[in-house]
Amino acid sequence: MTAAAKVKLWAPGDWNAFFGFGTNILVNLLVLTGLLRFVLKMPDEIVFGRILPATGLMLCLSTVYYAWLAYKLAKETGRTDVCALPSGVSVPHMFVVVFVIMLPISITSGDPIKGWEAGLAWVFIQSFVLMIGGFIAPYIRKITPRAALLGTLAGVSVAFIALRPALEMFMTPVVGVVCFAIILAGWFGGVRYFKGMPAGLVAIAVGTLIAWGSTAIGLNYGGIGLDKVTASFANFGFSFPIPAIGHVFSGFEYLSVILVTAIPFGIYDLVEAMDNVESAAVGGDSYPTTRVLSADGVVSLIGCMMGNPFINAVYIGHPGWKAMGGRIGYSAATGAVVLILSWLGIIALMASVIPVVAISPILLYIGMLIGAQAFQETPKNHAPAIILAFMPHLAAWGKLQIDNALGAAGTSAAALGVDKLGQVGVLYHGLEVLGGGAILGGLVLGAIASFVIEKELVKASAFAWAGAVFSFVGLIHGEAIGIAKSLPVAFSYLAVAGMLFYVGKYAKLEASPSAVHA
Repeated sequence: MTAAAKVKLWAPGDWNAFFGFGTNILVNLLVLTGLLRFVLKMPDEIVFGRILPATGLMLCLSTVYYAWLAYKLAKETGRTDVCALPSGVSVPHMFVVVFVIMLPISITSGDPIKGWEAGLAWVFIQSFVLMIGGFIAPYIRKITPRAALLGTLAGVSVAFIALRPALEMFMTPVVGVVCFAIILAGWFGGVRYFKGMPAGLVAIAVGTLIAWGSTAIGLNYGGIGLDKVTASFANFGFSFPIPAIGHVFSGFEYLSVILVTAIPFGIYDLVEAMDNVESAAVGGDSYPTTRVLSADGVVSLIGCMMGNPFINAVYIGHPGWKAMGGRIGYSAATGAVVLILSWLGIIALMASVIPVVAISPILLYIGMLIGAQAFQETPKNHAPAIILAFMPHLAAWGKLQIDNALGAAGTSAAALGVDKLGQVGVLYHGLEVLGGGAILGGLVLGAIASFVIEKELVKASAFAWAGAVFSFVGLIHGEAIGIAKSLPVAFSYLAVAGMLFYVGKYAKLEASPSAVHA
């Protein structure tokens, strides 16, 4: 029998991955729907009639493409354990485009449609950054230590994937903690549920039952209710995506505002995609980085031209879906279901029936798995480099919490005074500098530390020099792109580069101690 004949499009484990990955995608769709309707005050006819159908088309194209790529890999290798790369709307970008681009322009112009158009132009530019960057990304991946790639990825997963779901779970523990226990027992403990039902589906079903049961007795765990279900039926109806090319180019009116974030976040995408491709390679599935980045750029461009203001990205989590049995079919099946949900207006109904806290534990599980992978799949002595790669992400998360809290109080760090915050132990400026361009900053710091640990000081010097360049133009340790944006940090990296190069060339290096003693 040929390798091609052995390739199966669906495996039993695809059910687990389908419900896990599908709920992950669903959560993101529910969140972006809420942002569009309640933050941007976008009319429902635009949200459900234009944006969500275009988003569904983009997601379907992406997930089907990655299923095809997995099929090709399985066919070429003859393996039966190949798992497709997960992909979907980039979560960090979702918040950036809403709060940094669309919301300010909507408020300034008094028209949320203008904000939507600016978001489309933002994605248009980023799509080309991805497509062009795809040809240089493999070289970056080749010269960068695995601890740096996986370490900065783990920082993203812990700070921005796992923390919020963990907080949500313990805010509503009757639903969240119970669902988390179901997932832990099923996906880590090997527990088989009734008639082989996937743990993700069991968790969502149990969480939904608890939430509706609590609502019936007046406790309302999960924030659901019949009034929300009834209101959701108003958004039912078939909506096919139609071209929005005129809206895309209308958004170029705000080009100066868009470029400040579109270029650095396009570079963020390059690094994030490299990290996630590396993560998949560690899990046994090697995919071509150039194809992955080009595909993200192309499907994002198609989605944008049809009215979707959110970028597509390969997701963190390939090892998680593979560990629970996901192969090829889960990816394509998710895309097909998302297409149906978004084109028929069913997402509004699902948002009113399923409590988000029942889905949050799945995201925490993925964050745990990716965080652990950074330590499990790199040399033990590189653990300090992984911790260092975490730091910018923790700083970015801390700054975001402070900004959101002060914004809710009607003020800001600038209005309150950074020095005043420092007097009570809140080192806001430190968070701002360390957390700027966190994913690229974490990669640079992790690479420097990894090469120093391996006593390859000249290579460490090269990454320090890159850190100086990135800081000088504002890609890391800064709030915006521009020349001489973070001069003190740039000079510091330059000094480190010089020192490491000198000692790497001329100093006699001692053997590292086998253990660190207090």
